[in-house]
Amino acid sequence: MEKKAQQLNIVLSLVVFAIVIVVVCGVGIYTYNHREPEIVQGQAEASEYRVSSKVPGRILKIMVQEGQAVKAGDTLAILDTPDINAKQAQAEAVLSAATAQNAKAQKGAREEQIQGAYELWQKAKAGLEIYEKTYNRVENLFTQGVVSEQKRDEAKAQYDAAVATEKAAKSQYDMAVNGAEEEVKEMAAAQMRQAEGVVAEVNSYIEETVLTASIDGEVSEIFPMVGELVGTGAPIMNIAVMDDMWVSFNVREDLLQDLVMGAVREAYVPALDKTVPVKVTYLRDLGSYAAWKATKANGQYDLKTFEVRAVPQEKVENLRPGMTVIIDRK
Repeated sequence: MEKKAQQLNIVLSLVVFAIVIVVVCGVGIYTYNHREPEIVQGQAEASEYRVSSKVPGRILKIMVQEGQAVKAGDTLAILDTPDINAKQAQAEAVLSAATAQNAKAQKGAREEQIQGAYELWQKAKAGLEIYEKTYNRVENLFTQGVVSEQKRDEAKAQYDAAVATEKAAKSQYDMAVNGAEEEVKEMAAAQMRQAEGVVAEVNSYIEETVLTASIDGEVSEIFPMVGELVGTGAPIMNIAVMDDMWVSFNVREDLLQDLVMGAVREAYVPALDKTVPVKVTYLRDLGSYAAWKATKANGQYDLKTFEVRAVPQEKVENLRPGMTVIIDRK
């Protein structure tokens, strides 16, 4: 009887063990067939540009608010720059002086100076005529032996002096009519152009005191308050370009099989309860600072994390930066 009882216990144990094996396998198969699909979760992003000024100044007025949509050319903020205004006045004064100097060099002497030089030339010409006639008479008398050679030489010297005086007077008149030398004119013109350049430079700084939007977008963040000082190149606000949006995912490399470059996948946006097609356009490993999944203890390998960017293939109304986007891996 004892032997039969032992055999019965062994049979029952085998039956129980078989039942347990069947149940475990069934649960495993059921779990495998009904497991939740793996998901890749990311968020929507939009490109941004910073608005800053070339010149330091004090925030005089901010014309927009965070979240406000702006168009290219809209005024965003106005700076108060008294130093630049003072430099503008100085530059304009220098330009006025250079312009006047250039006009003087190009025009030449005044009418009164020209007239005076002309009168002196005419006086010299009249004197030359007299000394020329006197010399001719003395020369004739010398030929006839009436006057001495000394008298003839004195008349000749006076005539030569009159010729030189007439030439000098004519030169002064021509100079008054023609104005300054070409080198002087070119120098005056160059100084005027230099002054114009300085004024243009200062005016460009003045234009920088009125900050405008360069691209359509939405004001995402404003940094300084009205009345605060900002330095050269300091960011004043960020503008999000809502027409340039993408989805960013941080994906472990063992999940990249369906997210290769150029792949198009369906992505779900929970906030909008909408599915949209997205195309992978960027794939880069995040480097040693990214999260790794170490599996060397199991004799396998480490898994790195990659940044994946995908662009929606159609315009998604009301999609905002930061919204969650999910891709299922079935």
